[in-house]
Amino acid sequence: MEGYELIPRVKAEDLQKRLDELADEINRDYEGKSLMAIGILKGAFMFLADLVRRLSIPVTVDFVRLASYGDSSQTSGTIKITKDIELPIEGQNILLVEDIVDTGLTLDWYLHRLQSYRPASVKVCALIDKFERRQVEVPIDYAGIRMEKGFLVGFGLDFSEKHRNLPGIYEVRFHE
Repeated sequence: MEGYELIPRVKAEDLQKRLDELADEINRDYEGKSLMAIGILKGAFMFLADLVRRLSIPVTVDFVRLASYGDSSQTSGTIKITKDIELPIEGQNILLVEDIVDTGLTLDWYLHRLQSYRPASVKVCALIDKFERRQVEVPIDYAGIRMEKGFLVGFGLDFSEKHRNLPGIYEVRFHE
């Protein structure tokens, strides 16, 4: 395997400041309402935890784990739920929390599936909106950080299950 280095892209303190801003916006939008936050595992767990701790509105939490099959650089478009939500969502205001949205294929598939449960509303909150790779337009109601490119790790994002624990966002640069 080739070597690589981690290049800082977003400092931990800047990330935490952005989380404060996102939470303020969500609190305003859902004032007087309750919210169910659904985190997409594994990448969104740190983002979701830090985000819901900042919410002042009533919030419940659930998780879903989705797998898209294909090679390491491209999804096949075949998506499977390997861990489904456990709480009933009919009539609930849903905030789907994702670590990173790039092609939009998996998110688009899951948003269509969520509608079959008849929630009151569904909005998407993404830590990173990697818009340059978008193949399908998907709504991102709350975007933490917009980035054009780079293979990113940290704050839940991984490279071969490593680096999720980093408090900031880093770009993986591979050496030849």
